Amino acid sequence: MRRDYTEHSALLEGDLAADWPAQFAAWFADAKAWGLPEPNAMIVATADARARPSARTVLLKGYDERGFVFYTNYESRKGTEALTNPYASLVFPWFPMQRQVLIAGAVERVSRAETEEYFGSRPRGSQLGAWASPQSRVLSSREAVDDGYEAAADRFADGPVPAPPHWGGLRVLPGTVEFWQGRTSRLHDRLRYRRDGGVWVVERLAP
Repeated sequence: MRRDYTEHSALLEGDLAADWPAQFAAWFADAKAWGLPEPNAMIVATADARARPSARTVLLKGYDERGFVFYTNYESRKGTEALTNPYASLVFPWFPMQRQVLIAGAVERVSRAETEEYFGSRPRGSQLGAWASPQSRVLSSREAVDDGYEAAADRFADGPVPAPPHWGGLRVLPGTVEFWQGRTSRLHDRLRYRRDGGVWVVERLAP
């Protein structure tokens, strides 16, 4: 099951954008142009108060120079861990392109205004689902999920669905952003932006 990575040429320091947001934007645009399914899918790794890790795939919903944003039930496993032990890692696994982007940094809640603005853009079914599901809790059956959805639909009838108080955005504030380009013979290029005090430095990591 070994595959040599020959899809792209070298990733050299001179190829990088001046900052990580511009570099991420360029690679993200490439991922969309390649037609990758859900190029905004990313693995989010968190750890509980005893440093036991967990990981799952979620969808990136926004990024800027502050960091990367996704939304969740704050009472879910990832929400609880991210707020109890506020540090996370992200991975964008763009395997068909033989690329990855790896991020690590602190976690903070986005503002309630940001949460409400994004929630208002969601399809109504997804809005109701946020009220219906006690995410990560043990359920007796699938019927419990369906019953919860029906209850939420009845509760809000044809009126607007507000963002639940237990639901909102989390922003990962990167301390490092690594751009990983697969190369032949497993001699991959790994270039990392790292925050050093108030400035960002670029460094090459051994493959």
